[in-house]
Amino acid sequence: MRAVTFQAPYEVRVDEVEDPRLKDPGDAIVAVEATGICGSDLHIYHGRVKIEPGFVIGHEFVGTVLAAGDAVTRVAVGDRVLGCFQTACGRCFFCMRGLFHKCDFSRTFGHGAALGDLPGSQAEQVLVPGADLVLRPVPEGMNADVALFAGDVLGTGYHAVVDAGLRPGDSVGVLGLGPVGLCAVQAAIAFGAAQVFAIDSVDARLALAAQFGATPLHLENDDPRAAVRGATEGRGLDVVVDAVGDPRALESAIRLARKCGTVQAVGVYAERCEVHMGLAWIKALRLHTGHANVIAHVDAVLALMRAGRLDPSPLVTHHMPLDAAPDAYALYDRREALKIVLQP
Repeated sequence: MRAVTFQAPYEVRVDEVEDPRLKDPGDAIVAVEATGICGSDLHIYHGRVKIEPGFVIGHEFVGTVLAAGDAVTRVAVGDRVLGCFQTACGRCFFCMRGLFHKCDFSRTFGHGAALGDLPGSQAEQVLVPGADLVLRPVPEGMNADVALFAGDVLGTGYHAVVDAGLRPGDSVGVLGLGPVGLCAVQAAIAFGAAQVFAIDSVDARLALAAQFGATPLHLENDDPRAAVRGATEGRGLDVVVDAVGDPRALESAIRLARKCGTVQAVGVYAERCEVHMGLAWIKALRLHTGHANVIAHVDAVLALMRAGRLDPSPLVTHHMPLDAAPDAYALYDRREALKIVLQP
């Protein structure tokens, strides 16, 4: 089958690789209908996240079940499904507490040996261990572009506000309006935030956040701190989401948060960074970090999508064939696309 493989920083290609085979009674094989390029895929593309040359990448997918092991009961051959970006065992200390993203045996699609050696979804087929936890039927009438988001990007935006303890009436800031940041904007509004400030330097992304109901603030042309203070009687924001994964964004989040507020860092951090811990300490901030518990959230996210409360479809700007993956990655890296869906 054809699959997108990592070769070196800034180099991916489409190769012929072996078709996946069932290895465990809980496995399924999915024929991929659509697969996304995610911001975290760019970290692999840039060489920040180290994986082996030739490894199949990608972790977002919608498709049809081709085969399923004897222990798989929640989906069946022929079902149209979406996948979460990582697996979980459902039995370890963390899974028993609903912390599926910290499963002792978790594997992340398309991230190499360090994260479970599980080939990715930017391919014609993908092997899905733990299919009963990882896969969900796609709701009737939902197109692949929309369903694709539930297993990663929209689940991460949802996690950002839920994990931060957002309450109706809170004031929220989102730094970085890539797909995760824009999904966090939508989720904050859906959860009843009184004010959502969307901060970025790309005009088109700011305009989209405004369409969702947020107040756009240009990182360079506006003064986000002054705007936030003016809107909150000088206090700062109840919740600030860092959807960038950069020390400068984290520093800004700390400065924008009110005393005893919450900073939620869902942007990917792969290296050491300096944080103004003195300011975070004196403000008594709560700092939440880490990737999202998407498996725990996927059913709620799908329910909100079915109800029209969350709609990621405006984020998809490009559809490209799988064979065009090298061009797609380069396009995405230049920030000329917001979300690219690859179609095998």
